[in-house]
Amino acid sequence: MTRADCITLLPLILIAGTSMLVMLAIAFTRNHTLAARLTVAGLLAAFMSVLAVTPYVPRHVTALLIMDRYALFYMGVIIASAVTVAVLSYSYFEQQEGHCEELYVLLSIATLGCLVLVASSHLMSSFLGLEILSVSLYAMIAYLKERKQSLEAGIKYLVLGAASSAFLLFGMALIYAELGTMEFSQVAAASAVQSRLALLLPGIVLIITGIGFKLAVVPFHLWTPDVYEGAPAPVTAFIATVSKTAIFALLLRVLHQPGVHQSRTLFAVFAIIAVASMLAGNLLALLQTNVKRILAYSSIAHFGYMLVAFVAGGTMAVEAVTFYLVAYTVTTLGAFGVVTVLSGSSRDADRLDDYQGLFWRRPLMAGIFTVMLLSLAGIPATMGFLAKFYVLAAGASATQWSLILILVTTSTIGLYYYLRILVALYSTSSEGEPSVQPVARVSGFVLAVLTAFLLWFGLYPAPLLDMIQRHAVPSVAEILTPESGKLSLHIGSGGVSLPASGEARR
Repeated sequence: MTRADCITLLPLILIAGTSMLVMLAIAFTRNHTLAARLTVAGLLAAFMSVLAVTPYVPRHVTALLIMDRYALFYMGVIIASAVTVAVLSYSYFEQQEGHCEELYVLLSIATLGCLVLVASSHLMSSFLGLEILSVSLYAMIAYLKERKQSLEAGIKYLVLGAASSAFLLFGMALIYAELGTMEFSQVAAASAVQSRLALLLPGIVLIITGIGFKLAVVPFHLWTPDVYEGAPAPVTAFIATVSKTAIFALLLRVLHQPGVHQSRTLFAVFAIIAVASMLAGNLLALLQTNVKRILAYSSIAHFGYMLVAFVAGGTMAVEAVTFYLVAYTVTTLGAFGVVTVLSGSSRDADRLDDYQGLFWRRPLMAGIFTVMLLSLAGIPATMGFLAKFYVLAAGASATQWSLILILVTTSTIGLYYYLRILVALYSTSSEGEPSVQPVARVSGFVLAVLTAFLLWFGLYPAPLLDMIQRHAVPSVAEILTPESGKLSLHIGSGGVSLPASGEARR
């Protein structure tokens, strides 16, 4: 590995170093404030390093990782989201009994796994990233071991996580047996002739099954409401945003390579998953009275919406999905952030009754939660509205009219359960409500920033769209690898290799 490779990997190195630094600090002294500050400082340093390594990309670092503008964009989103979760976690776990410092080690390691995912160019590196993320989440979900629901959620996620890993490994084994390689570009090229490759399609389907568990799309969604409800509120925010963003970014990298869209069977599977997720997510949310479970089913529906643009394909689809992911991340962090700051030491503020008349007690929190819910519902003047608009435009450009009709219909159904929460927020305050803890200044500031971000880019999205078009959309980039002597033309995340002489290799 060269010096340039090490510089390119600086964001990952800093995150790994942060986890070790916090671990060593805990060994010397147990101090919740110190652990939180070290974690936030390390994450911010990694965020700044994303900007610093831009001149060195695109670059292949071994056959496992590719650092390009696409990876750096998603790394920035992931690290910024992790900083938000770390800040919200401090005020939340400060109320809890026992030691809280190890959570920040797990948070850093989980973030590292997400960074590996978005930079992967090989099935093995993507599996390692998923496992780094998943093993950390097992402990984070069950961190409050005195709560039965938290332990139950951790066990459920452990069992289903093991099952999804088994599907992934089996699928990777079939692909390797058929092709003799697990590089994304080679798998993508082979998918164009999958009718002559007996084991390729079953292998890809098994991998989709494993990723489907992580994304919690239908029919792999059964763990979602229980885990969302049982996990500590900031950990739920991490699962709903950081981990899912990384996994969907991986999916975009794998399946938006040249030749993949020639596989109609593969994208027919994604279309079925999208329809099932939109219908089940919105209809099942109507039956819930727990706010975290409502947001869990809402997340299932939102990833169904994203899959509509994903199935459409093309550059516009990638732009739409990326914008939707950013909008979803900001909105969901804000929604779970409100749940976090209102939660007490005994339980989370996840019952609908906890929000009854919140406007009359906490007008600022009620206003922030209102903006987040309106964005999730896709109401104009928020990023959520523009995100759905771009998804519809991407679907229309590919004439996916049936998917568009289902998206509009299910989005209309979704208005009902968001309105239920809004009605509770502004209804008359009932007597005998549980007291709410005062909001920490830092947490309140983070929520205010998320709200401003949501409204600003909902009214004026041009700067964000320009950034997405420059950095997060696949573009042709040339990389000369001295070791192999070949010039690789990379279209987005993958590519086709050309000999140094310029002769094309098919």
